[in-house]
Amino acid sequence: MTAAARQEITAWRPRVPGIVEVLHAHLTEHRYPMHVHDAWTLLIVDDGAVRYDLDRHRRGTPHDTVSLLPPHVPHNGSPATEAGFRKRVLYLELGQLGAELIGPAVDGPDLADPLLRRRVGQLHAALGTPGEEWEAESRLALISARLRELLRPRTAVPAAPVDRGLAHQLRDLLDARLTERTTLDEAARRLHAHPAHLVRAFTTAFGLPPHQYLTARRIDRARHLLLDGHPPSTVATTLGFHDQPHLTRHFRRILGTTPGRFARGVR
Repeated sequence: MTAAARQEITAWRPRVPGIVEVLHAHLTEHRYPMHVHDAWTLLIVDDGAVRYDLDRHRRGTPHDTVSLLPPHVPHNGSPATEAGFRKRVLYLELGQLGAELIGPAVDGPDLADPLLRRRVGQLHAALGTPGEEWEAESRLALISARLRELLRPRTAVPAAPVDRGLAHQLRDLLDARLTERTTLDEAARRLHAHPAHLVRAFTTAFGLPPHQYLTARRIDRARHLLLDGHPPSTVATTLGFHDQPHLTRHFRRILGTTPGRFARGVR
């Protein structure tokens, strides 16, 4: 097998504000020359390891870490072993993290934080599933907030009180727009709140994140429409799902059956 046959690359631009590009790659022999990006590079390695130089310092990707490469800072990359590596990368807009964090990211680009690693993996899963933009936005907001926490100097800050008023405002907004396609960014602008604070306030107040609440409410409405005789394809379109398979996936997850079978069982 040639080296070219062992290179697998998938890339796309998701419909999620703040993410410029998603890239998944399995590379065995390719070596990236020194280059720069105009976006933040958020990298996790699932198999193998990557060796790279960042700002003239030798770095690597230890097991279960998250690497954050800042914009406009030269770096390269190559496999650390003969087996190569499998990586998942997010390129984030400059505004996702402040320019004041470029220096700390240069000094410590590899972050050993299990919570961050888990959230990045969950975000990739949401980005790979059509129709899950709300979940992706929510997870991105928490990831950006976590990165800022890890990169900024640690100071003793008291825990913020739960903003239940804001949580109820978001719930009212979601209830009012069940059949419309909205985004976390739009909700944050309407309620004059930071997206990450919005997600945290809602989750603390109601015990589940806003994207999960929105999906559950739409599935509940879908049941009523199916009981009224509407076909699943129409229900999916009416309630703002990406398509009928998107509706079916969540309907089965919540109710244990498909919309079609549910409708056929209606008396």
